[in-house]
Amino acid sequence: MSLNLPTWNAPPLEKRDWIAGLEKGLAVIEAFDDQHPRLTASQAGTRCGLTRTAARRYLLTLAHLGYVGTDGKLFWLTPRIMRLGHAYLESARLPRLVQPFLQRIAGGTQEIAYLGVIDGDDAVYIARSGSQRHMYAGYMLGSRVPAQVTAAGMAILSAAGEAVSDAWLEQHTLRAFTSFTVSSKDQLRSELQRCRRQGWALSEQQLELNHRGIAVPLLDRNNEVHGAISITMPINQESSEDAVKRVLPVLQEAARGLRNLI
Repeated sequence: MSLNLPTWNAPPLEKRDWIAGLEKGLAVIEAFDDQHPRLTASQAGTRCGLTRTAARRYLLTLAHLGYVGTDGKLFWLTPRIMRLGHAYLESARLPRLVQPFLQRIAGGTQEIAYLGVIDGDDAVYIARSGSQRHMYAGYMLGSRVPAQVTAAGMAILSAAGEAVSDAWLEQHTLRAFTSFTVSSKDQLRSELQRCRRQGWALSEQQLELNHRGIAVPLLDRNNEVHGAISITMPINQESSEDAVKRVLPVLQEAARGLRNLI
């Protein structure tokens, strides 16, 4: 099986087809995050492996194109950068295909339902649906969360097969977010094996206390995994067994309905 976004298994590229400037320009954009919303040219260069002069040229070009703002010293991303993400959401087939199923899941469970894929270290949420009372809670579209602390990430990694999940584990560092986080690779490998056997994943208090996620992988007719549909919810007074009994059949029904459509 292969993942929808197998960044560790990218197709080979001939040297003559490589555009280094594009790589560097994208690296400059990715240098900004919630911990680094504003950067000097020197800081941006340090974060993406460029000299100050080179980083400044890229930043000024991006500013000229409207993707970056500047006061002459500091640089920051502008809302125009959202065009890049929206281009994916508007053109990709999978989110559009899954969205009606997410709406039915949310309606049937009164919880937030998501479509997630894996990109590198992270689970990325590319579609969501929830009741009106939930619309300002949970993950936003495009949110990135370390894959191993999400039910969606665990479902995808387990369904991709042992060879793929072992390769992913070898290339990634596990970080603890709570006292419940599985940060041992051996323990996580065992958890993935359990998810693989049962065909679904449960994640509790791995990223935030009092929160759980339940997910099933999205498989096509050839048993290749393309992502995962999941529900996240506060734990409150509901036991793990009751939560699984309540929402897992709804997720599994949706996954079966999507199997011949993906």
